Amino acid sequence: MTTMIKRIFLSRLTSQVLSCTRASSLLSGCFQPRSAHTPMLQSCWGTLAPKVTSCVRYSDLSTQKYSIIYTLPHIKLLRAISRLKLLQTAITVVILPPVYILYFQGGASSFLVGYSTGIALFAGVMLYAASHLFRRVVGMMYLDPSRTTLKVSHLSFWGKRQDVYLRVSDVMTIGDTGDSATETILKLKRYSSPETFYFSTRFGRIVDKDGFEKVFGSLK
Repeated sequence: MTTMIKRIFLSRLTSQVLSCTRASSLLSGCFQPRSAHTPMLQSCWGTLAPKVTSCVRYSDLSTQKYSIIYTLPHIKLLRAISRLKLLQTAITVVILPPVYILYFQGGASSFLVGYSTGIALFAGVMLYAASHLFRRVVGMMYLDPSRTTLKVSHLSFWGKRQDVYLRVSDVMTIGDTGDSATETILKLKRYSSPETFYFSTRFGRIVDKDGFEKVFGSLK
């Protein structure tokens, strides 16, 4: 009887040891270096590799060197106007509550309240219109060394610089947008998006004509 109990105990202990050994070998296999012919961490890491790849690609776009092909000197003036509109709107918003408080206390006339409210609304509408327009004005354009990526710099809502990276093959030429090269304002459009930017060869300056024509086609 004792011999039978020992055999049962030894068989169970052996099966547990074997299962633990298999689990440890499976975990260690996930972290062992793979050869070039083995898929890289497919079973252990799942979809981690595409995320890292996309981050590396974005880092490459933002850190690699670009050569300028177009610049708009007046972008500094537009930046100043945009920030001035923000300051004006902030001032009107701060002044409006005290005017209403004085009105309810009998210290301000209804004309002053209406006038202040109209000024605040007008400033808000003008801020939105100016920001909507200025955000679509191209300040600078760059090309990467391979001439496959176009870097477009424009203003943000707060009047700061914002960069957008576009594939050159996705950018429409001047002829495809329906514009003429002699027009004052030209559109920068993509095949994959309805978003439109604006630039001007009359008020702006083409720094690299070959690079510019690589993106937008011939200027003749």
